[in-house]
Amino acid sequence: MYQQLVDILGQEKVSQSETQIYHHSKDESYHSPVEPDIVVFPSCKEDIVEIIRYADTNSIPIVPFGAGSGLEGQAIPIKKGISISFQNMNKVISFSPEDMIVTVQPGVTRLQLNDMINRHGLFFSVDPGADASIGGMVATNASGTSAVRYGTMRDQVLDLEVILPNGKIIHTGSLAKKSSSGYHLNGLFVGSEGTLGIFTEITLKLHGIPEAILAARCSFSTVDDCIQAAHSILLAGIPIARMELVDHISIQKVNEYSQTSYPVAPSLFFEFHGSQLGVQEEASIVEGIVSDLGSEDWVTETNSKKRALLWKARHELAYAFRHQNPNLKAGGADVCVPISKLAEVVVFARSLIDQSGMEGGVLGHVGDGNFHTILLYDQNKPKQIKEIENINDQIVNLSLSLGGTCTGEHGVGLGKIKYQQKEHGDALELMLSIKKMIDPRNIMNPGKVLPHKID
Repeated sequence: MYQQLVDILGQEKVSQSETQIYHHSKDESYHSPVEPDIVVFPSCKEDIVEIIRYADTNSIPIVPFGAGSGLEGQAIPIKKGISISFQNMNKVISFSPEDMIVTVQPGVTRLQLNDMINRHGLFFSVDPGADASIGGMVATNASGTSAVRYGTMRDQVLDLEVILPNGKIIHTGSLAKKSSSGYHLNGLFVGSEGTLGIFTEITLKLHGIPEAILAARCSFSTVDDCIQAAHSILLAGIPIARMELVDHISIQKVNEYSQTSYPVAPSLFFEFHGSQLGVQEEASIVEGIVSDLGSEDWVTETNSKKRALLWKARHELAYAFRHQNPNLKAGGADVCVPISKLAEVVVFARSLIDQSGMEGGVLGHVGDGNFHTILLYDQNKPKQIKEIENINDQIVNLSLSLGGTCTGEHGVGLGKIKYQQKEHGDALELMLSIKKMIDPRNIMNPGKVLPHKID
């Protein structure tokens, strides 16, 4: 069936080996793997055009695959077809330090990009923890620990080169830092999870590396106290760079895994960016706020290695939970609510985990109302997966009732489709219409983001 595609691309860019087929059948989510029919490895936009034209002519599904670090099944080819790996499209196309702009291919990873631009005094701000591909981060509108100050992927993208399902190549923006011209196509394609087109070039804003960076940590007796402190810090107008909540169970796991000795209590982790004097002043103000609210163990750190260890411990929480049970996987919810409602939802989530008897924790980007649950499960025990889904349902439904969203950064993928009608109402019909107009054959990552009315 795929011999014509092999002839078009060349045998070296196509694979049906068991290893590659299996690797591209799954991501880091709890969703069941589905093997694609074939995996292709394009090296340029011309290859992508040929793949799309072939798929469109033959009504074959196409599923983009970045680093495979997604958490909602976006890269799983549930309709089989063609999995497009971007491992060979990992080059920096252009870099303008004076404009603080870079254009990359979608296979470039976050750490690869920062390694290249850091020597010029610049950094890319979005930090989801994993060394995800830039294309995948754009596709899911990733964010992470630094979003409270620098924003999400949607705030960093200036322009996308996109190949549509009909093979046409469009640009969604420009090199300008802002524009009032036309519809906001960047906003449409960022977060579209490969359902509208394939990214071949991504132009991003960069930021100057601050003169000074200071990290801090403190703990409280309750999660509610943590969130009250975070709310007070935001109301004070302090331009905090990172502000993370980690509950007491998660802190215990961090200590065991990373050999740290943090107090086993609900904790806040902070980072301040700016001048030497500025970060000290901001940290001093925050210290006063948390002290007034009952925290007694304010600790700061400016040493770069110790700061890196602190954030490494935060980013590797899923591994911290799994290290004693490496055969288990970690799943959970990812919601975002108004800051004033965060305490209610976090306390509710913690109570659900406790009642379930499963091992898990609560953590999140408390500065922007986004938090996660981590629950350990055995993928061979359907009852445990069903329990996770039940807990997620309750957390999401409460979040939606409070004006929140079913996903703050992981994306919709497979797991959040069932909430789209409740969250978006009549606007969902508009989304379905846009999908049908751009992709009438429904070949672009079918079965993701939107309900199956378009199948």
